[in-house]
Amino acid sequence: MKYFILIFIITNLTILFILNKIDKIEQLEKELEHNNYTIDSLYHEIDTLQWENQIWDFNLSNNTTHLLSAIMFVESSYNDSAYHKGEDAVGCLQIRKCMVDDVNRILRRQKSDIRFIYDDRWLRNRSIKMFDIYCKHYGLTTAEEIARCWNGGPRGMQNEMTANYWKKVKNQLDS
Repeated sequence: MKYFILIFIITNLTILFILNKIDKIEQLEKELEHNNYTIDSLYHEIDTLQWENQIWDFNLSNNTTHLLSAIMFVESSYNDSAYHKGEDAVGCLQIRKCMVDDVNRILRRQKSDIRFIYDDRWLRNRSIKMFDIYCKHYGLTTAEEIARCWNGGPRGMQNEMTANYWKKVKNQLDS
């Protein structure tokens, strides 16, 4: 009987020890998840700050730089990994395949050797370059024209649905 009680006590202590360790592991997993989230958030902040330095490589005017920043915020919150499955829109500027095709058509007409591939949509510098080519080709000059035509295509100004998009971009510009 003493032997049985001793085994019972040892078994219960072992179970308590294991449960305590499982609880500790769960706490550490939660802490790790939180730390990963914090790291991702900080990486996103650093990336957001760095892109403004990169944009000068494209000789965009200061007004276009602020507009592009607002559009990036509205499109993806500056997230280069953003993906909208329903539209197959990708990257910080949420570029769809038809935009890549249009930019490549523009480049062919200009007799340029430059071409973009669909995976370029994930790369901020390539996305900005496509944005610049698109805006220049269609002669988009005002902030509203640029934003609405980026959202709705070359005839975006005639599309009433792009007016709400422009409001979002304008609110971001004004903030």
